[in-house]
Amino acid sequence: MSEPEDKAPPAPAPASNTEGGGTGAGGAVPVTKSSPVPPEAIKAIPVRHYGRWISAAIVLVLFGLVVAAFVNADITWPTVGRYLNQETILTGAVNTLWITLLAMFMGVVLGTVLAVMRLSKNPVMSSVAWGYIWVFRGTPVLVQLLIWYNLALIFPILDLGFYRDEMNDVMTPFLAALLGLGLNEAAYMAEISRAGIQSVDEGQTEAAHALGMTGSRTMRRIVLPQAMRVIIPPTGNEFINMLKTSSLAYAIQYSELLFSATRISSRNLEVMELLLVATIWYLILTTIFSVGQYYLERYFQRGSSRNLPPTPWQRVRRSLTSFRTPSQVGGKTI
Repeated sequence: MSEPEDKAPPAPAPASNTEGGGTGAGGAVPVTKSSPVPPEAIKAIPVRHYGRWISAAIVLVLFGLVVAAFVNADITWPTVGRYLNQETILTGAVNTLWITLLAMFMGVVLGTVLAVMRLSKNPVMSSVAWGYIWVFRGTPVLVQLLIWYNLALIFPILDLGFYRDEMNDVMTPFLAALLGLGLNEAAYMAEISRAGIQSVDEGQTEAAHALGMTGSRTMRRIVLPQAMRVIIPPTGNEFINMLKTSSLAYAIQYSELLFSATRISSRNLEVMELLLVATIWYLILTTIFSVGQYYLERYFQRGSSRNLPPTPWQRVRRSLTSFRTPSQVGGKTI
């Protein structure tokens, strides 16, 4: 007699498609598994940067102490304001700007020529350029100014064949300052220009030669325009530096800003006041050209940067409105 077949267990009762079973209190529609409970909205709390507030307070306190020290110092401030627009000071400021522009122009032009010579395959050209850079970068600017100003000690007469005159009449303080500052600047600009030229890919030069362009035309039309993006920033910095370096012409009696200020202070004995006047004028000139340098760099960055950096006014406004780093939460900036 065969054993009876095992009976299948009874099917379990169908599970309720509601969690908690039944209708919720107040007749609310039950939440099903197909519609999970939505998460609560995230309440993001910004990180408090207390260190920034503390450091800002320390800096402000130190700045206030420095200002208070100068306010209480034995300085006749009305004298500073009176001499800011004095005719001798204004003439010195104009002479400073004039010698800076001329010396910088000489430095840029001669420096570019020296950079091309330095990269030349001609050993004589490259050696001469290297020697020039070695001499003028290796000696102080003040020494070079004094050498040019006292050139009559070794060359009393300037004889060029078609022109003959005494060196003292030729080598004026203005010419000595121009040669001393311009020739020295050319050595630095040569290295800056060389770096800019070498930043351009050699394949572009080879492509230009393949199209039949000469070496000089390739340099003018292909290489130098692209090298400007690398040359402009340090050149602007050199110009700002030239504005301050021009004060060394005081030693050779060129009537630039510092010389004009010291000449007045030698008469009225208000030395510190006149030095502050010269300082204020140097700050005014360097600030104006620093702003121009920034926007010139911004112009040449258009072809290399997708997003240009914020302008100084945008940075100041952002710094004044927030002392914390913005955070991104849910696609929103908090």
